[in-house]
Amino acid sequence: MNHFNILSDDLAACEHFYCDLLGLTKGERPPFKFGGLWLYAGGQPILHVNEARRPLAGQGVIDHIAFSSRDLRGTVAKLRGEGIRFSLNQQVGSGTWQLFCHDPMGVKVELDFEASEPAP
Repeated sequence: MNHFNILSDDLAACEHFYCDLLGLTKGERPPFKFGGLWLYAGGQPILHVNEARRPLAGQGVIDHIAFSSRDLRGTVAKLRGEGIRFSLNQQVGSGTWQLFCHDPMGVKVELDFEASEPAP
């Protein structure tokens, strides 16, 4: 995959969620005629957020987007501090920690942490 693109009617809320809570960084974006954000991980623009009204039915559905993550305890603390509900489990077999929550637009986000990370 090159990137995901989501629609948002609240860019500030999305920037806060993905940058301040999940650790992506806001980066360079072409001068499109509509507002938006390009959010980077590892120097790559992996998440594009386009300013738009709430998506209409029939525009396509993504069940969730997943990010490889670090610092399970710190991430849990940030989400709790913001009052963001989440579920956490360890994947059967691999032991990978899987945290699921939703961004401000309702997109389901999966954060995957190494099995060796301590439980929160």
